[in-house]
Amino acid sequence: MKRMKDISKSDMFSHWINIGYLPRWGVLLLDLLIVLIAFVVSYMIGSQILTYDLAARMPIWGQAIFVLVLQGVFFWAFHTYSGILRYSTFVDTLKVTAAVVANGLFLFLANLIVKYVTNYINPPFFTTVLVIYVFVAITLLFGWRVIIKTVFEYISHRSKGVDKVLIYGTKSAGLSIAKMLQSNLESQYRPVGFIADKYDDIQHDLLGLIVYPLNEQLMYTLKKHHIRHIIVSPLKMKQINPLVDLKPFIDNNIRILTTPYFTDFSIGENNDNINTIVGRIESIKVEDLLERPVIEMDTENVGTILEGQTVMVTGAAGSIGSEIVRQVAAFKPQTIVLFEMAESPLHDLTVDLRKEFPNQQFVPVIADVRNVDMVEEVFEEYHPHVVFHAAAYKHVPLMEDFPAQAILANVQGSKNVADMAIKFNAKRFVMVSTDKAVNPTNVMGASKRIAEIYVQSLFLKAAKENANCTKFITTRFGNVLGSNGSVVPYFKKQIAAGGPVTVTHPDIIRYFMTIPEASCLVLEAATLGNGGEIFCFDMGQPVKIADLAKNMIRLAGFEPGKDIEITYTGLRPGEKLYEELLNQKETTIPTKHKKILVAKVREYDYQEVAEQIEALIQLAKTGKVFPTVKLMKQIVPEFKSKNSVYEELDA
Repeated sequence: MKRMKDISKSDMFSHWINIGYLPRWGVLLLDLLIVLIAFVVSYMIGSQILTYDLAARMPIWGQAIFVLVLQGVFFWAFHTYSGILRYSTFVDTLKVTAAVVANGLFLFLANLIVKYVTNYINPPFFTTVLVIYVFVAITLLFGWRVIIKTVFEYISHRSKGVDKVLIYGTKSAGLSIAKMLQSNLESQYRPVGFIADKYDDIQHDLLGLIVYPLNEQLMYTLKKHHIRHIIVSPLKMKQINPLVDLKPFIDNNIRILTTPYFTDFSIGENNDNINTIVGRIESIKVEDLLERPVIEMDTENVGTILEGQTVMVTGAAGSIGSEIVRQVAAFKPQTIVLFEMAESPLHDLTVDLRKEFPNQQFVPVIADVRNVDMVEEVFEEYHPHVVFHAAAYKHVPLMEDFPAQAILANVQGSKNVADMAIKFNAKRFVMVSTDKAVNPTNVMGASKRIAEIYVQSLFLKAAKENANCTKFITTRFGNVLGSNGSVVPYFKKQIAAGGPVTVTHPDIIRYFMTIPEASCLVLEAATLGNGGEIFCFDMGQPVKIADLAKNMIRLAGFEPGKDIEITYTGLRPGEKLYEELLNQKETTIPTKHKKILVAKVREYDYQEVAEQIEALIQLAKTGKVFPTVKLMKQIVPEFKSKNSVYEELDA
C-alpha cells in the first residue's frame, strides 16, 4: 500500500494533468464508441427478455449503424462534445441525457411510422430494446465522464501540494465556494469541510464534506488534520465581527482567505468565471481587522454640489487624491481637473480613469501648487466650482530634515490654492489635513496646522465681506491604510522578503482609516460644511502598531517571532507614541452623521496670520532651517518637538 502511495505521488503521473485537452472530434468518437457498446448490450439484454425473434428485424449491424449515425446527429445538435471532460458539470450531463433521449424518441417515432404508414409487420427496432438503450447509454456516457473527472482530480491532488481548507459558513456563498473548488482541479485549495457558526444551521455534512461547529474542539481538529487555511466569503465577512470571530484562527496561525464578490448567477457553469474567481482567492486585507466597524458615509446629498459642476482635485494622482477623483466621478460633474505635479502618476491615472469612466471629462494638468502663477492660470481657465486640496508633503522623517520644503508645499501651496479659490469665486474649498496637526511634535504636523490656521482665518475675513464667499472646510485624517508610504504596504514588503518587520516602538499606537473612508469624509465634509469647520472621524480606539504587524504576519500564513521576527528600531525624529484627533483646548460638536465631529478651534485674525505666514514663506525660501522652525513654533505655540534636533528651540 505504501508503495502505491509513493508511486501516485511521483513524477511519473504528474504530466497527465498538464496534457492538452482531448479535441472535440476525439470526444465525439469516444461517445459514439460508448453508444455502440450501449446498443450491443441493450440488444443482448433484449434478446434475453423478449420472446420474439430479434433476427426477424433489421440485422443488428444495420440497427447499430442507424443508431450511431442518428446519435451522432443529436450529439452535434446538443454540442455534447464541446465541454472539457475533466471539468464536466451538471450542464454537460443534461446535454448528454437530452441527446440520448432525443435519439430514443426519434427511433421510437420512426418505428411507429414504419409500422402504421407502410403496414410493415416487423418495424426495424423493438421498443423494449430502445428503452434499455436509453438507460444504458446515459449510464455509460455519464459514468465515463465521472471516471475521467475523478482520475484527473486524484492525479492533480496527488501530483501537486494542494492545501486543505475549511469553508467558513454553510449558506449559499459558502456552498458556492466549495462547489467552485471541487470543480476546479487547478486550484491549490481543496475543501475538506465547513465551519458552522451561530449564523448557520448545524448539519452533519454538506456536499459530502463534514460540517464542524465553531467551538473549542475546532482548533484541535485543524491541527490534527493539518489544515492551515480557511476561506471566508465576502458576504460572511459582513455578517461577522472579523476581529472577534476570526481572532482565534489568527492567533493559531491559520491563514484566512477570501474571494472576490460574486453571485450564483454570475458563476453559473462557466469555467472561465469559476477559474477567474478561484484564481483571485487571497488573504483577507488588514482593513477587515480594524478595531472598529467600517465607517460608511451617506453620500446621497453629495450629488447636489457636484453634479454638472467643474471640480478640481490637487494632488490628484496621490492615494487620497485619486480615490477622491473616482468617487467624485460617480456624481457626474461636468469636468474634473486633475491638478498634479508628478508626470508619470498623472498619466497612468488619466488612462485608467478614461477607461473606468468613458463618459466623464477629465482634464490632466501638470502644475505645482507652490507656483502661484500656475495655480492662477488653471483657475482662470477652468473656474472650478469645488476644490479638493489634497496636494501635500506628508512623510514625517523627511519633512523633519527639510522643513523649508514642508512650508513651501504645505503652507505656501495651500495659501496659493485658497487665495485663488476666493479670487475666482469657487463655491467650496475642502482641504485634507492630518491628526498630526493636533499638538504637533514634528514639522510636517505643524506645517499642516499652519495651513489650517490660514484657511480658517481667510474664510472668517471673506465671510465678513461677502456672505456668499467660498466655503472653506478642513478634514483631519488618521493614518490611511494602504496609502503611499503608509505602514501597511511597508510591512507587506518586509513580510514578502521574509522579515524582519520593523516597528519603531512596542507601545506606539495610531488611529487608522481606509482610503475609501478618508475620501468619503472629504465628500461628506463638502456637503456638511458651512465654512470654517474642521471635521474629523470618531475613529474608535487606536490600533497598536505591534499588534497590527503581528496580525499581518499571521494573515500571510506565518507565525510572529518564529517564521518572521519583529524588531523595534526606536522612535523616528518628530514621532510620538500616540496621535490626537483634537487639541486639548478644543471641543467638539456632533453633526447629523454620528461618526463625524466638528472641532471648535481658536479663531485667528487674518491680517496677523497673513503677515506671519508671508514671513515664514520668505524665510523658508532662504533654506535657513532653524530660523524657519523657530518661526513655526511662534505661530503654533503648541508645537513641541519630540526626538528631534529642534527640541532645543523649546527650551
